[in-house]
Amino acid sequence: MVTIQEVAREAGVSVATVSRVLNHHASVSAKTRAKVEDVIERLQYNPNMLGRNLRCAESRMLLVLVPSISNPFYSKIVQGIEDIARRNHYNTLLCTTDSDPDRENVYLDLVRNRMADGVISMDPAVDLASIRQLGDEYPVIQCCEYSETGQTPYVSIDNQTAAYKAVKHLLTMGHKRVAIINSDERFLYARLRQEGYLRALREFDIPVESRYIVHTDLHFESGHRAMKSLLSLEERPTAVFAVSDTLAIGALRSIKEAELKAPHDIAVVGFDNIPFASMMNPSLTTVSQPMYEMGCEAARMLIKRIASPQERVDSIVMDYELIIRESTMG
Repeated sequence: MVTIQEVAREAGVSVATVSRVLNHHASVSAKTRAKVEDVIERLQYNPNMLGRNLRCAESRMLLVLVPSISNPFYSKIVQGIEDIARRNHYNTLLCTTDSDPDRENVYLDLVRNRMADGVISMDPAVDLASIRQLGDEYPVIQCCEYSETGQTPYVSIDNQTAAYKAVKHLLTMGHKRVAIINSDERFLYARLRQEGYLRALREFDIPVESRYIVHTDLHFESGHRAMKSLLSLEERPTAVFAVSDTLAIGALRSIKEAELKAPHDIAVVGFDNIPFASMMNPSLTTVSQPMYEMGCEAARMLIKRIASPQERVDSIVMDYELIIRESTMG
């Protein structure tokens, strides 16, 4: 096994210089860095990362919490996080919480025990008090879902205005019976998107009807069941706003099974712009979130916080776009 001393001898530098190259210190000149890296590659030197990380009191590991890997929404965000992490010589550990607080705490202990340098949380069901408390001592960033107190830095979009514009699109087309298939109101994004829905109805002087407001979880099957119940109403809606594409795609399936057509019988708008949205028949009108870019920004924010714990990291509200496709325009 090649040692760091052999690398130093072969490169004609000190062991300390090799160590600085391995730790990406800026004090090493480009010429020396290239020479040492060439020797490392030629000799196939593998540093003892565990020992080095323990000495440096760092793990070079970023913890990423997601509620589930079954929702395609999270995959592009995770890709953004991983790309920025790799460029900055970090690894990522993806942990699915299944929205279970006990499971979540087991993962957060990895940060408390210095087995991860920081955490990006995308779980809307995360215990916000635990996240805030953890953030007082360790680097923590929230992505998509966040705490309204603003104590923990986050990257997200303006969910209320995005939902308002999606519903307004339906109302300007002449729809007056517009339903919403929403998630659990415990989650901030669900409350904000429903507020946007209600704001659009108020602007068009359309009364709010509780029968057109359905709460469920985010699975395809849940959207299917929710739409089925809306179709069973004596006066069914002519348009539906679903707070996620998974719900909207489930709704489209119910509409097809009822031998109805979107948008001719019922127009449908989703939220997120997951890859399946453009592949559906009809293709799905949806609010496009910049998922990959959100992941990149979350990773940059976390790495900045790790590097400079005392420096302020500002939250970021990113742009979105309403993409109009066949499910509302035909």
